[in-house]
Amino acid sequence: MTSFRPTKDQLAAAAGRHIPDVLAPGLRVLFCGINPGLYSAATGHHFARPGNRFWPALYAGGFTPRLLHPSEQEQLLEYGLGITNIAPRATARADELTAAELREGGEQLTAKVRKHRPRCLAIVGITAYRIAFSSPKATIGRQIVSIGETAVWVLPNPSGLNAHWTPTTLAAEFAELRERFYSE
Repeated sequence: MTSFRPTKDQLAAAAGRHIPDVLAPGLRVLFCGINPGLYSAATGHHFARPGNRFWPALYAGGFTPRLLHPSEQEQLLEYGLGITNIAPRATARADELTAAELREGGEQLTAKVRKHRPRCLAIVGITAYRIAFSSPKATIGRQIVSIGETAVWVLPNPSGLNAHWTPTTLAAEFAELRERFYSE
C-alpha cells in the first residue's frame, strides 16, 4: 500500500492524463466512474482522492472482504470486479467535461462492455449517466436497458463533494446492487 501524496505541481501536470482500466473478460461487476480526477491521475489509481468514498462503500456494501487502498486496485480482479471511466480525460472537476465527451465516452463504454461482457455495469454518477446514455429520466438503481447480456445499474457518485449521500446511505446502495444482482 502506498501513501504517495501528489504536490500541487504534480496535480496540475495530471490534467488530461488517462488511467488504465482495471478490466478483464467476464467480470461480475464493472464499476464505471465519470472520469479521473487530478489526484487519481497523479497517483495512477482510481478513486484515489482522500475523501472519495468509493473504496469504503465497496467494502461496506460487501463486495470486498476488507477495505482496499486505491493502490490495491488490481486486487479487484480477484473478486470479479473492475473499474473504468465514462470519459478517460482527467480534470479537476467532472463538470469540466462536455456533453459531447460524455456521449462519446458512453459509446466507447458500450463497446468495452460488449467486448469484455461483465455481468453488470455499475455507473457511479447519475448526471453523467443521463448525458452519456441519453437517459434524462434515469434514476439510481437498475436500469431498464442492458448492453447485450450486461445489466446496467446507476449508483450515486461517491465523491466527498456529493454530500446528499452519506457514507451509510452510499454503502446501502452498493449493498443493494450486490444483493439484488447476485440473487438473480
